[in-house]
Amino acid sequence: MAKIKVKQVKSSIKKLGSQKKTLAALGLKRIGQEVVHEDTPNILGMINKVKHLVSTTEA
Repeated sequence: MAKIKVKQVKSSIKKLGSQKKTLAALGLKRIGQEVVHEDTPNILGMINKVKHLVSTTEA
C-alpha cells in the first residue's frame, strides 16, 4: 500500500471534541508535527474529517 504523510498546520484550540480526538488518533499533538500512515480507507476518512487542520502529501 501507499504511504501518506500528514502534517498538522492549524491548532485544535476551540475545535470540536471529536476533531481533537481524531487528531490524537492520527498521532498529531502539535502544529508542525508530521506522521506517516498507510493509505487505508480508515485513515483517509479521519483525514477528511480534519482536512481544515492538516495538510497531506505522498510519502
